[in-house]
Amino acid sequence: MDEPCRIIGVLDNGAEGLTPAALDHIKSADLVIGAQRTLALFEFPENVQQIDMAGQLNKVAEWVMQAGQAGRRVVVLATGDPFCHGIAPFLIAKLGSDHCEVLPNVSTLQWAFAKLCRPWQEAKICSVHNRDAGEWRIGSTPEHGLYALLQTVRCHDLMAVFTSPENTPARIAQALTVEGLGDKIQMSIVSQIFQVENHESAEKIWGPLPATQCVDLVCTDPNVVILQWGQPRVNEVLFGLDDQEFLQRKPDKGLITKREVRAVSLARMQLHKSSVVWDIGAGSGAVGLEAARLCQEGHVYAIEKNLDDVIIAGKNRQQLSIGNYSLIHDKAPLGMENWPDPDAVFIGGSGGELGQLIGMGLQRLTPNGWLVMNFVTFENLNVALSTLADLGAVWEVTQLQASRSQPILHMHRLQAENPVWIVSAQRGQP
Repeated sequence: MDEPCRIIGVLDNGAEGLTPAALDHIKSADLVIGAQRTLALFEFPENVQQIDMAGQLNKVAEWVMQAGQAGRRVVVLATGDPFCHGIAPFLIAKLGSDHCEVLPNVSTLQWAFAKLCRPWQEAKICSVHNRDAGEWRIGSTPEHGLYALLQTVRCHDLMAVFTSPENTPARIAQALTVEGLGDKIQMSIVSQIFQVENHESAEKIWGPLPATQCVDLVCTDPNVVILQWGQPRVNEVLFGLDDQEFLQRKPDKGLITKREVRAVSLARMQLHKSSVVWDIGAGSGAVGLEAARLCQEGHVYAIEKNLDDVIIAGKNRQQLSIGNYSLIHDKAPLGMENWPDPDAVFIGGSGGELGQLIGMGLQRLTPNGWLVMNFVTFENLNVALSTLADLGAVWEVTQLQASRSQPILHMHRLQAENPVWIVSAQRGQP
């Protein structure tokens, strides 16, 4: 390519909003690529080829390269700042920075914050320009178009969201409400950004309003949503929660992995912020939910065969406001076939399928992943160790017996908890 591809940010006022340099590049171009709505803002000579890139973004780099090799000058028209969730990073990755020149304009994000008279430098930017995945439901997995937004909003005080025709402000408000955040998050919306009617700005502003009051709003594109917590977020404890903070069935001190055992088990799982975790035999959900808090950019896939426990784990998830946790009611390994490969597997209950679950877990683990299991009976421990030996796994057993202080009259004594074996295993070398 003799000349670089010029990527130019355009507003709805077309040529009026461009610098002389940007206008010169457009006037001298042989090929102009852009969305039809953007192309319509300009008048081009008949000899200038125009290509509507709507629905064909993956072909733009190829068009640019072919034109450049033929000695033609190419301009790609983008909206606002091409670097702000725009086409510039994609084209530069394909063409190389030496073959691109970017002439940015004001982004819709900057414009929206300016209309609200607010600074934007501390805002976390998120885009929901994903395929339409439908309305948000509790337990939706990372493939859903709103998943990243609902995870990010839990970690940041201020967010700016680029919407799409499918993932509208109303759908975002509904998702926040479903997640129990509707009364906690304030929404502001600036719509019809850069639009002009009768020589006057046609922009409209809503809010700030609680998300619960925005579920029926109808907003014209383009629009930007600003999300802010109504009250300062509380820094949540990631793990080591008191057992009493979890709802649990209580035939015998509660069907829950005790805090000390959870702490050691989670440590042996070697989690990182984007870990994918399997929680088999979820029970009250304590291990999986604490794992989800530790893996805020990852996801926990849990399964439990007892319906009463499934209901309790769901309530614990809602009470702790955890979004990266999906729980199914089934007997493992049924229903686990489509789960992504895990970085860590925790088995807290096996329903009589322990050997099969160990084999499946080890087979599906990512490199350097860990399988961690808890046992209180000799029989299950023996099954686990013999299965691991047959599979050539590398394993280690830790016996944990914790005692907690208890008041007695005006003094204190130690009360022992049941001993637990914690088995940690990895695939052996081939």
